[in-house]
Amino acid sequence: MASLPLKDLVLTSAKEFLAFINKSPSPFHAVDEVKKALINKGFKELKESEHWSIAPLSKYFVTKNQSTIIAFAVGGRYKPGNGFSIVGAHTDSPCLKVKPVSKKVKQGFCQVGVECYGGGIWNTWFDRDLTVAGRVLVKDSSSDKIHHQLVHIHRPILRIPHLAIHLQREMNDSFGPNKETHLCPILSTCVAKQLEGEGDKEKGEGQASKHPPQLVEIICQELQISPDQMLDFELCLADTQPAAIGGASNEFLFSPRLDNLMNAYTAYKGLLASIEDGSLDDDPNVRMISLFDNEEVGSSSAQGAASTFQETVMRRISNNPSHPLAFEESIGKSYMISADQAHAFHPNYSEKHESNHQPAFHKGIVIKFNANQRYATTGITATILRLVADKVDVPIQDFVVRNDSPCGSTIGPIMSAKLGVQTIDIGAAQLSMHSIREMGCTTDVLHCVKLYQGFFHYYPQIQASMAF
Repeated sequence: MASLPLKDLVLTSAKEFLAFINKSPSPFHAVDEVKKALINKGFKELKESEHWSIAPLSKYFVTKNQSTIIAFAVGGRYKPGNGFSIVGAHTDSPCLKVKPVSKKVKQGFCQVGVECYGGGIWNTWFDRDLTVAGRVLVKDSSSDKIHHQLVHIHRPILRIPHLAIHLQREMNDSFGPNKETHLCPILSTCVAKQLEGEGDKEKGEGQASKHPPQLVEIICQELQISPDQMLDFELCLADTQPAAIGGASNEFLFSPRLDNLMNAYTAYKGLLASIEDGSLDDDPNVRMISLFDNEEVGSSSAQGAASTFQETVMRRISNNPSHPLAFEESIGKSYMISADQAHAFHPNYSEKHESNHQPAFHKGIVIKFNANQRYATTGITATILRLVADKVDVPIQDFVVRNDSPCGSTIGPIMSAKLGVQTIDIGAAQLSMHSIREMGCTTDVLHCVKLYQGFFHYYPQIQASMAF
């Protein structure tokens, strides 16, 4: 790919990323796609419950809840007490999730009860052709073992229709749907026989007693299992319209889940590229990517960035009986990139942007600053990243939010506070953040991969040049 002209390389990288997006309608799918790519490149899976034996020049990954994954490659000159070069991102996005008991019937319509996950722009979910995706816990019919199986229904089965403007004339002035009553998607109309079954919640067995039988049937058919094998599931709704390259010059990404599969994808691609370029042999550090679930709801879960998962993995890598403080010594030599999407300048809402900080498409990756520590960037961490970016020819932009505007946050402040690791918050600029369809630019896919590859390659020597 590197021999292609730049324009073709940008477009090829963008198309490969969008193929990943289309295969990743849930965090479970995203992690599975990353796992398959890592295994294909020789990474070995570790289990939390088993003994680890870590060796230089070896490559490993470990998952949590099948929705979080930490992968790492050990430098050829690594020894306990050396640093960690980390890129952190998240696998989840705002969405609607199927409730534990989702069966609803109203005026001849069979509906599916959903919960709002994260801070989505919920009115963008109306009038979209929706489906479900996630994981199902399945009991093997012959061995009684329980398996985790992914499911993705590749056709539209759900829709949340708008109320006609004739019945709400104020819609174009202000539309704020009630999240409990207005965001309930329609699955089907109910024929008389189905209505009789829906009228008594005690009828049906297993998941069919809690969820619309038609939904259970569709999932079972997809997985080729019987309803009694289905123990439980975790499903999110997703748009069936695929991600696409757009714009007059094929310069835009029109896609769901750019926040934050952009950085989950480019983090693992950057890690793999940094191994393939041969620089791992002389690296004293451990190169690591940490892709967490539940960032959109605060990260406070066993698989979230606020858990002990990251620290535990780092401690197990550092563990050495003859060097009991190896982990503690590694912290001062380590650095984490917290990679999450950034707000691009919106031409229709220029008043929402600080006048000197207006990230633009095609102008490079954004460093995010906040004096109140909603982002973890410091002068030191920004300097280190700028030096990396210079070496790999990736342009950089700066961003702060206006003083009269609220500021979002990321896994950066959470993890830097827990670990004491120097951290920077960055991301690619995008529009429509938290909409069901978001908008980015094609050049940022390649920019991110190059930046993360360069970070893994050059960080140890840049850190060694810091004379304090």
